[in-house]
Amino acid sequence: MKIIVCGAGSVGRSIVGYLTQGNNDIIVIDNDAKALDIISKEFDIQPVLGEAAHPNILDKAGADKADMLIAVTDRDEVNMVACEAAAALFNIPKKIARIDAQSYLNPLWSTLFNDRHIPVDLVISPEVAIAKAILSLLKVPGASEAISLLNHSVRLLAFRCDNKTPLLQTPLSHLSRIAPDLNIKIICFVRNGRSFIPHDEDMMQPGDTVYFLVKNEDLEQAVHDFGMDRSAVERVIIFGSNQVAHYLAQHLEQDDNIVSSKLIDDNDLATRQLAEELNNTIVINGEMMSDVILTEAGIESTDATIAVTAKDKDNLLVSLLAKKRGVINTLALVNSRSYDNLIDNIGDNILVDRSSVTISSILQELRKAHIHDAYSLGRGFGEVWEIKIEEGSPHAGKQISEVELPVTSLVCAIFSNDIVSFPTEDTVLNVDDTIILYVGTKGIKKAERLFA
Repeated sequence: MKIIVCGAGSVGRSIVGYLTQGNNDIIVIDNDAKALDIISKEFDIQPVLGEAAHPNILDKAGADKADMLIAVTDRDEVNMVACEAAAALFNIPKKIARIDAQSYLNPLWSTLFNDRHIPVDLVISPEVAIAKAILSLLKVPGASEAISLLNHSVRLLAFRCDNKTPLLQTPLSHLSRIAPDLNIKIICFVRNGRSFIPHDEDMMQPGDTVYFLVKNEDLEQAVHDFGMDRSAVERVIIFGSNQVAHYLAQHLEQDDNIVSSKLIDDNDLATRQLAEELNNTIVINGEMMSDVILTEAGIESTDATIAVTAKDKDNLLVSLLAKKRGVINTLALVNSRSYDNLIDNIGDNILVDRSSVTISSILQELRKAHIHDAYSLGRGFGEVWEIKIEEGSPHAGKQISEVELPVTSLVCAIFSNDIVSFPTEDTVLNVDDTIILYVGTKGIKKAERLFA
């Protein structure tokens, strides 16, 4: 596909990083020559310097031959005008716009984005998506990923095993003996940076990250069996004063389980504005890595810290400091994959990868399969798709073993008549079933053809 990405900031970079893994021709437009130079050195893209909404710049980028335009600059109005120009002047089939202002996202104005008004096929708000992903993680302390699927009836969780994990060194086929009440569907292991679908004889090892599906009613048992029991999060400190931090603070104020919420940043203007807009959050203006500031904020009695600044190094360092001061749950936003080498060396801090969260918002548009929803896992090693078996589907009435799935894919769950089940190879797929399909990166193209 030929894809034009408008914006070379953190959002654009995270999208480009994922798109360049496939067979895509990527053009990036930005009016910041330095940002373009940085992204050009990191990825194989064609840079175009200029305003993304200007027709002559879109023309220079080859918009007349583009399959998709993704406008993700930090200015909502520029993104909207770029989509309008893409539709009216260049007839680009798919247009995606980043919209951050909550006034535009208000359901009252939902008819604003359509072919008759502003021709945007998909509106994404990466900062809100990141905040929601973090809030989901706070509900399952210790999980490195937590995604709700199938109308929130099942969750996809990821846990990193350590030497104390009770289920270690046990063949998967024997798990029921030592954990008879454990009712999960294991999707994949990530070991030494490589993901694979395990077989019955495979065993969990220290350092493995295990991805599995669990029904909501079985969540507590699964957490216990994995040895991940932790107290509920009641006291939170947020590091940062950007939109992600603002959204988090607003929603933590509405959470009855949160007893104390504090926010720390050294940006005078931003913290002053947040102090005026937030009602029950203590906003502290100061250096977040200062021992004095951390002590003043009560770091020793905090249940969770969330670092969401624009600087990965600061997020990682302050999380390590918080861990040393006794905080059990530390979450850090990672904006760039250039820090991948450090990820396996930062203990049990939980990292939220901007790239995975952002790309999940647009996967449904990128994939040629008939997908209802899609999520990118980990550092892009695979995806999870929600697919409904429609009338006339060639897979209806077939056993799963009869569907010629890629070897790196797995049907993990079926939602039928409001009931979630974990299927076997003999399970028959029926019309109106919704399936959860895990697809490794090497099997994506074949899976797209199967479910086109």
